[in-house]
Amino acid sequence: MHNVFLGIGGNLGNKKENLKRCISLIEEHIGEVKKKSSVYETPPWGFESKDNFWNQVLLVGTLLSPVEVLDKINLIDKSFARKRQVEGYSSRKMDVDILLYDSLAMESANLVIPHPQMHKRNFVIVPLVEIAPLMIHPVFQKSIKELLEICPDTSQIKDVKNL
Repeated sequence: MHNVFLGIGGNLGNKKENLKRCISLIEEHIGEVKKKSSVYETPPWGFESKDNFWNQVLLVGTLLSPVEVLDKINLIDKSFARKRQVEGYSSRKMDVDILLYDSLAMESANLVIPHPQMHKRNFVIVPLVEIAPLMIHPVFQKSIKELLEICPDTSQIKDVKNL
């Protein structure tokens, strides 16, 4: 069994229902959700939008390889009408990203693990610290908690209560 950390989030539609549906699809196609962070409301990162995001990090147990996980994520993204852009970011109902996969570091044309931007984003690092503060980033050899302390992102995020 492999441990994969997934970042999920979106800023369009019924955010609460989209997160619930996404988690259900992850459990159906990828594996058992072992841990869930709180849900955090965050401003858009890398682009402008009037709609804030709701983001969450999941720890999922899976028998799938990293490439197979990515294939399943692409199916899940498509079910939310997500079209990945070559350049730039945009508003979306849901997005799923592989953050970490065991202690693996890999890079291919379609997949980079760990996620190459995760250490620069509060909306990833804060929920990841909540469920795996001592996890060691396989490239930087720092704990997730240590990465939060040096994260350059100054955007404010807040815990969404009562989900």
